[in-house]
Amino acid sequence: MKNGETMELERRLFALVGGAALIAATATPAVAQADDAGMVARRVEALRVAMLEPDRRTLEGLCAEQLSYGQSAGRIETRVQFIDALVNRTSVFRSITQTEQTIGLASNVATVRHLLNGETLSGTTVTPVRIGVLQMWQKQGDAWLLLARQAFRL
Repeated sequence: MKNGETMELERRLFALVGGAALIAATATPAVAQADDAGMVARRVEALRVAMLEPDRRTLEGLCAEQLSYGQSAGRIETRVQFIDALVNRTSVFRSITQTEQTIGLASNVATVRHLLNGETLSGTTVTPVRIGVLQMWQKQGDAWLLLARQAFRL
């Protein structure tokens, strides 16, 4: 090969490698973000199940120490109050269905919005529940933890 042809091949190869590196660099955050959104969705589902079948250890593993848990009636609970109410059966959910869920990510914080339909049980009285929910999850170490939640009546 002549010197000009070699340089042209090197330029093409450099452009090809550079383009591949650019694609990999821009795709990685999107893949990581999709992975995080999937992890958050699994944590939201784990919380739903734990609210139906309360287990202190599971709930503690899902909730940040700094949790601020806002009820639709306006009451704000700490992590301890929220978990105790479920485990001690002061707050009893008979069913919970979450629909229209969206997850937004910004660095190590995720916002989750959904509609919650369900039933609570107080003694033998069943009460239907239909509320909107906003949850804030924070990645602490390798785990996504519920940092804040606010429900509102629809």
